Amino acid sequence: MSLKDWLNNGWLVKHMTSPQEVSNLLSVADRDIKDSQIPGLSSDWRLNIAYNAALQAATAALAACGYRAAREAHHYRIIQSLAHTIGASPVLVAQFDQFRKKRNIGSYDMAGSASDQEAAEMISLAQRLCKDIKDWLSDHHSHLFE
Repeated sequence: MSLKDWLNNGWLVKHMTSPQEVSNLLSVADRDIKDSQIPGLSSDWRLNIAYNAALQAATAALAACGYRAAREAHHYRIIQSLAHTIGASPVLVAQFDQFRKKRNIGSYDMAGSASDQEAAEMISLAQRLCKDIKDWLSDHHSHLFE
């Protein structure tokens, strides 16, 4: 299934991005990666901040392809789109989606659900994903990546 199929299914909407929007999304991602490493924060919060960093970077990649996720299952679609935008591996996409579920539990259901190790793994994933997306933007959408 392609992103055009996703559009036809109503999972995405067409979106015209700009270098400024891409820059803003990546700036939020960079800030959140840095903030996720502030000593003294709970593991839940560190995971949540790093998750947001990765999500913003993935949103930039989807925007560069001319789309944004529809409201329903918004985060899920952004994460799954990585296979189509930057060619992310199924393992990376699955790992990111597991962190989405973990984040939801920590944010909405139960405090203390994320371990220090899980927070560190999400931070590492966010760092790797942001680098991969920046490299991909530079190679494939340099007009949007300043």
